[in-house]
Amino acid sequence: MTDNPGATVTTVLVANRGEIARRVFATCRRAGLGTVAVYSDADAHSPHVREADVAVRLPGTSPSDTYLRGDAIVAAALAAGADAVHPGYGFLSENAEFARQVIEAGLIWVGPSPDSIARMGSKIEAKKIMAAAGVPVLPELEPGAVTTDDLPVLVKASSGGGGRGMRVVRTLDELPAQLAAASREAGAAFGDPTVFCERYLEHGRHIEVQILADRHGTVWTLGERECSVQRRHQKVVEEAPSPLVEATEGMRDAVFDAARRAATAIGYEGAGTVEFLASGPAQGSDTGEFYFLEMNTRLQVEHPVTECTTGVDLVGLQIDVASGGELASEPPLPSGHSIEVRLYAEDPAHDWQPQSGVLHRFAVPAATEEFAPLRTPGIRVDAGVVDGSDIGVHYDPMLAKVISWAPTRAAAARMLARAVADARLHGPRTNRDLLVRVLRHPAFLAGDTDTAFFDTHDLAVLAAPLADAGSERVGALVAALADAAANRESATVARTLPGGWRNLASSFQVKTYAGDRDEHEIRYRFGRDGLVTDAVDDVRVLAYDPHRVVLDIDGLRREFEVARYGDVVHVDSSLGPVCLRAIPRFTDAAAVVPTGSLLAPMPGSVIRLGAAVGDTVTAGQPVLWLEAMKMEHTVTAPVAGTLTVLEVDIGTQVAMGSVLAVVTTGDAPARPATDPSEISTIPAPSEHPRTPGEIS
Repeated sequence: MTDNPGATVTTVLVANRGEIARRVFATCRRAGLGTVAVYSDADAHSPHVREADVAVRLPGTSPSDTYLRGDAIVAAALAAGADAVHPGYGFLSENAEFARQVIEAGLIWVGPSPDSIARMGSKIEAKKIMAAAGVPVLPELEPGAVTTDDLPVLVKASSGGGGRGMRVVRTLDELPAQLAAASREAGAAFGDPTVFCERYLEHGRHIEVQILADRHGTVWTLGERECSVQRRHQKVVEEAPSPLVEATEGMRDAVFDAARRAATAIGYEGAGTVEFLASGPAQGSDTGEFYFLEMNTRLQVEHPVTECTTGVDLVGLQIDVASGGELASEPPLPSGHSIEVRLYAEDPAHDWQPQSGVLHRFAVPAATEEFAPLRTPGIRVDAGVVDGSDIGVHYDPMLAKVISWAPTRAAAARMLARAVADARLHGPRTNRDLLVRVLRHPAFLAGDTDTAFFDTHDLAVLAAPLADAGSERVGALVAALADAAANRESATVARTLPGGWRNLASSFQVKTYAGDRDEHEIRYRFGRDGLVTDAVDDVRVLAYDPHRVVLDIDGLRREFEVARYGDVVHVDSSLGPVCLRAIPRFTDAAAVVPTGSLLAPMPGSVIRLGAAVGDTVTAGQPVLWLEAMKMEHTVTAPVAGTLTVLEVDIGTQVAMGSVLAVVTTGDAPARPATDPSEISTIPAPSEHPRTPGEIS
């Protein structure tokens, strides 16, 4: 939007980072437009910085010092000669004051009017506007007036979204503490601590409608999406069209009508999403009951599934509309089915703990497109990372979105599951295995999804490694053979002989690896007839080098790719991805910590202390709170006893795996340091790794 209806966009600054900025830049390049990036010190080497024509530094690392500084971003746009600002999604994309700053500086704002943003910015006020427009809403509950009959309720932040400042409350006793925690989190994330309550639908379906409106009165509804598979109120899998809407007669017309009413009620312009929570049976409902949740006055993370089913470039249309362009009278009709999964650096099996570190390799071999609609069956990847990217603790750890399109939903799910399973992800742990298991789950394939999917279908099972115990052991043998080949390559004599080869039969070579499922002691040697091992039955080596091993197992030829990074080994094959850690033969005394130690599960900053040296604590009692990736993480006592050591104070920056405190139960012997993922931590109820505004 701009005060000059005839303005023409030539250069676009994206007030965002990572995948979001790269997505907008891709459209700009296709349209022949110039691009300007902004970046924090933590993002100095980010791909989005390298891809822009011009990049402007925002000094600092925290969002409040960089990507949330509207004045600095406007100054950057003016200095770089940009004539338009695209906010992306997250950060300041739904900040009415920032939109005003952009317009007042004479720049084109690629988004709705500041007034529309402001009216939808408060969920409390937005629900009142929608109710007046005839859009069904869930009644707001005053926190102080909630009764037992209202339970369960959902505490929600009035500003922002993406699960920040949200808590499910099932008893009145826990309501005060959850209100305080949600308010504290909302204030830190969005600068507004206001929260409210509404009835919580245990098995709701999340349905949303993509809208696009121009200043000439045309409002498009570009199909609906279903985003019901969520963790802690944040979407994990999104698809278009919705299985629920497809199966419910009359529901599509009803939600489209409600979305148009919502847009018309506030004179909307640009791209936006009207979100609803639907109740009732997952299949065959004849009521189509649904309620307004919120209106996102920006592009959504999941917009690619709409692009793939309609063939439009939503970012391109946003820029056209902001320049005063006019939409056709009717939107393009959707076809086929598209599914998107969000690939995160996180550990679902350990309370969704965010992960950090170097992403040594990122590749999706099945990818056929990047940042553009799919018009034939294929796989699209929208990534914010490349090989060597550093996954830090300052921002959302979403690595990429992987999207499929196919004529049918079953084909789209099958293609996407295989593409994600075959991805090369070497570095921090990810949610990849969970995503593949969801896409292959009978309930998902039947379209039987809701917001309680992970509770219903056992998160522990869904988060289990794709490679079973036998496949992991094969991976350990492969790692040992590749390591032997690497040793031979670096040998100064007899380099052509196999590793461990002896003229006469000798003892086995022994290497030990720790995997997700077990610890594997691999015993092997090479004789005149080839490999001799008790690690895997009926196995022959057909070829091996430091990076590739070919085995015949039970008469079946299988190839394995091997990559080593220090003591970590990644083995990729059709048996499933395997990540192993080589265990040294002798324990380093420096790696021993006292029993009862609380280790940092991730890098972060200590923000609260729950106990002092000398205090008696119980197992599971919160001892301190860390802030990492803009979320609170509670670190608890692993055992009952006395807090004898407290190595940190409020404000202390800690590294992953560092000793934070020690709880002593008596004569506590030292033990080897544990993998930080095994530390007893209980995250805050709504914890998920988000940065302010990086939502939905």
